[in-house]
Amino acid sequence: MDQWCKKVMRSRLEPMKKIARLVRVHKPLILHWFAARDEVSLGAVEGLNNKLKASIRTSDGFRTPKAIKIMLCHKHGALPAPQLTH
Repeated sequence: MDQWCKKVMRSRLEPMKKIARLVRVHKPLILHWFAARDEVSLGAVEGLNNKLKASIRTSDGFRTPKAIKIMLCHKHGALPAPQLTH
């Protein structure tokens, strides 16, 4: 990957240079993907992502990201509802 990036950066093809820069920036993430390819099921990650997006879509009235995070933790983490004082 490093050799390919070096060769591309010496070329005169600006679109390819842009891709090479992008690959260099994201190199650690690309290598992590190859290392974890057989260990992590992407189906489970996609399923969880879809559940979270559906929960956010069906809810409304949350004004802050913190409130959305608390809602998701309670809804999908099976946490007890807090006692309200009013």
